[in-house]
Amino acid sequence: MEPKITIITAVYNGAKYIESTIASVIEHGGSCAYIIIDGGSTDGTQAIIQRYAAHLHFWVSEPDKGIYDAFNKGWNKANDDSFILFLGAGDTLLSLPQRESFEKADAIYGRVMMDDKSYFRATADFRLRLGNTLHHQALLIKKKLFPSSPFDLRFRTYADFDLNQRMLKAGVDFLFDSSFIAYALPGGVSAKFKVRESLAIVNKNFGPIYYVFSVLYYTLQFMKAKFAR
Repeated sequence: MEPKITIITAVYNGAKYIESTIASVIEHGGSCAYIIIDGGSTDGTQAIIQRYAAHLHFWVSEPDKGIYDAFNKGWNKANDDSFILFLGAGDTLLSLPQRESFEKADAIYGRVMMDDKSYFRATADFRLRLGNTLHHQALLIKKKLFPSSPFDLRFRTYADFDLNQRMLKAGVDFLFDSSFIAYALPGGVSAKFKVRESLAIVNKNFGPIYYVFSVLYYTLQFMKAKFAR
């Protein structure tokens, strides 16, 4: 049987980008159920979504509390036996994992192409305890792991990092599939690194020792970036 996949897009005033995201999902035919949660856009986004309504499992346009509130809404509308992927407006899905991967793990991650055509180096090992080493654009999560609303809305920028750490802490089986590829639009809510929130998430999930390790890790990364200029 084909794996059941649900793709969720959160958008607000994204008329400039939303159509490319929708097209990238539709290109995969009927293999994916597609959900779009619009935050009440006023720039023509709703009209674009309506043109593709026949291809959508569900869509709504209404005010929300931010991207992770929208993602939670989409998650709760997804089929209970599906794997779920999150895309923002402007992100595009390039290819899905091999069918066998869905039988081997509860979370599948792949490669995310960045603006300079390089790939984000995704990992789901000890490094995820220090910083977010997974991008949601190429991360499929089995819904049965979290029956409802997996994102903690206390974290406005890095609730996905919190979710990834919680999965790691719970011993979720992660699997890397190199054939799973997505493109991430540059910018977005996490474009400017928010140190305090990231450290708060590390402290919440892994305690003060990893908090200190993360401070050292972020400092090292900052210094490397500074001297690389």
